[in-house]
Amino acid sequence: MDLLPNDAAKPPGQARESSEPQTPMAAGDFGAWLVQMLATLRGEASAEVPCGDCVGCCTSSYFVLVRPEDKAARARIPVRLLVPAPGLPDGNRLLAISSDGSCPMLAKKKCSIYEQRPRTCRDYDCRVFAAAGIEAGAHDKSAINLRVRAWRFTYSSKDAEDAHRATRAAAAFIKTHAGHFPGERVPTNASDIAVLAMKVHGVFLGLDEGASNPAAIAHMIIEASRAFDAGF
Repeated sequence: MDLLPNDAAKPPGQARESSEPQTPMAAGDFGAWLVQMLATLRGEASAEVPCGDCVGCCTSSYFVLVRPEDKAARARIPVRLLVPAPGLPDGNRLLAISSDGSCPMLAKKKCSIYEQRPRTCRDYDCRVFAAAGIEAGAHDKSAINLRVRAWRFTYSSKDAEDAHRATRAAAAFIKTHAGHFPGERVPTNASDIAVLAMKVHGVFLGLDEGASNPAAIAHMIIEASRAFDAGF
């Protein structure tokens, strides 16, 4: 998930997003979904999201990473909309956003390049936030947050339930114990927190409930993340 957030300040006087209960949406079996999502993070598969008519991620001020290998997308996206991607190798670009925070390739509430969309869009799955028990962001992510609140996972086994609890525990730890990570180098935006929580949820599967050494747990998270990224 390489959608980069636009951290623009909240406009004065903007109404708070609704906290009313949302119509439940079937998110699928958590265990099967987690296996699929971890494969997506390894680059072995693409996410399969039951979006329906939701275009929340297309209207939420995300700068979409367009990689060199996204040749079909590049052929459809006007060059003027592709801007440099700071900190990434040459050839990577970001798809600029419109003044209202929407993707410029969105037309009549539909993606105009859906069949040729970049890998970033293919991999994006807002169920990661429901899995981690967090929201996607603040006011500019309100459309996604509505869907996140609506997702409902099912569980085909106790292992699936335990994995979900562990993922939420990992996300909560990452958010509340940033100071225990070396150099405080730990994700701060919601997407990265959710992704890291999935990668390292196994740490919290085997963790005693009474474990009280945050520094040791942070070290375990770092090692588990490195192992995942290395393919172990």
